Amino acid sequence: MPFRVLQTVMRWSLQAVSAVAIVWTVLGTSGVQAGETVTVNVDQAKLIKLTGRVATLVVGNPLIADVALQPGGVVVVTGKGYGATNVIAMDRSGEVLEDRIIQVKGPTEELVTVYRGVERETYTCQPICQRRVTLGDGAGYFKSTMDQADTWSSNAASGGGTGGKSN
Repeated sequence: MPFRVLQTVMRWSLQAVSAVAIVWTVLGTSGVQAGETVTVNVDQAKLIKLTGRVATLVVGNPLIADVALQPGGVVVVTGKGYGATNVIAMDRSGEVLEDRIIQVKGPTEELVTVYRGVERETYTCQPICQRRVTLGDGAGYFKSTMDQADTWSSNAASGGGTGGKSN
């Protein structure tokens, strides 16, 4: 009697494995895959690998994340704002290959946040404190920091110095 029970259990197990294999094959050929959540920090990028058949990427909210398709199905995901959105990958015929959630989180580095009333300033203090533009900073602080960065970048590109004021 125990041998018959073992045979029955083994037969059921084999049937269950076969059913799972059939479902896996059907899902694999349809191309739609339940993708895992891609987590990236704001102002940082992450590489993810999709199937090489990807021709088009659609982002639900481009204010949260930006995506760029590279050769071979490599996708660069850049965190733009806090929150979650999705990215849909399609082939040339419009078939959906993947639909993944992108979760954008805050910076991982240690920051110092200074509040002046309702205005906010953010600094990275490793090893010394430097200005860092972060979403939510006050408009004046943001503009001042970006103007300095733009001036520095323009001067560096033209070979005109480091962007500092000359006396």
